[in-house]
Amino acid sequence: MQQNELANYIQGFFGVTPDEVTKIISFFEPIELKKGEFFLRKGQLSDRLGFLQSGLIREYVVVNDKEVTKWISTKGYFVVDLSSFVFENPARWNIQALANCEIYAINQKNYNSLNKVIPHWPKLEKLFIAKCFTILEDRVLTHLSMTAEERYQQLFTFNSSLFNQVPLQYLASMLGITPETLSRLRKKSIQ
Repeated sequence: MQQNELANYIQGFFGVTPDEVTKIISFFEPIELKKGEFFLRKGQLSDRLGFLQSGLIREYVVVNDKEVTKWISTKGYFVVDLSSFVFENPARWNIQALANCEIYAINQKNYNSLNKVIPHWPKLEKLFIAKCFTILEDRVLTHLSMTAEERYQQLFTFNSSLFNQVPLQYLASMLGITPETLSRLRKKSIQ
């Protein structure tokens, strides 16, 4: 597999040797999703972990006939219903391509085999899970402690290109605000 975002992420985050990176990424297979296709649907078993090489992915659930967006992933992020993948529960989230995507995916069997080729994999996996949990904690803190305007500004600063690539109702949902509030905040920030 050629050098890619996945290899860069593994090298940078886990600090493993180039040989270990090669071994790890050899377990991943490239897949392509067309816009609108699902990586995972709610209720299915999440039997693979994906890394977004290119494109956009939306993680969402339908609650009372309303779609609630948890996250919009851009290249360089993992996509998975972690609870389903780890504990083999039915998936709670739909994971759908918002644009054509290239994903590197590892199935659960291969994921569980990583400790056979990377002896310190359990330590690396613990770091990975801790990072996922920390990101979740940061999102909860943001929603509890920031105003809608502050959340909008933070997302805009973090990734302003999303506002040109993703339907605004998805971004509003992810920010925990109505589309009308998002329009008002955008208009206010332009002035």
